[in-house]
Amino acid sequence: MNDVTQILSQIESGDPAAAEQLLPLVYEELRKLAAAKLANEKPGQTLQATALVHEAIGGKLASKLATQL
Repeated sequence: MNDVTQILSQIESGDPAAAEQLLPLVYEELRKLAAAKLANEKPGQTLQATALVHEAIGGKLASKLATQL
């Protein structure tokens, strides 16, 4: 069982510390995916993988908050 699956299982079981372990794993994986995607972009673009992840997460959070208001 991979780390993310194991942590999700722990969260379902009610382990309060498991959620804190999940974010760093997911964040790092998203950063790797963003870096791979950006490597295929035209030379000269200035967006970095970390910034792309922050934009994606921020946009998702903003969207979720907007639907709750």
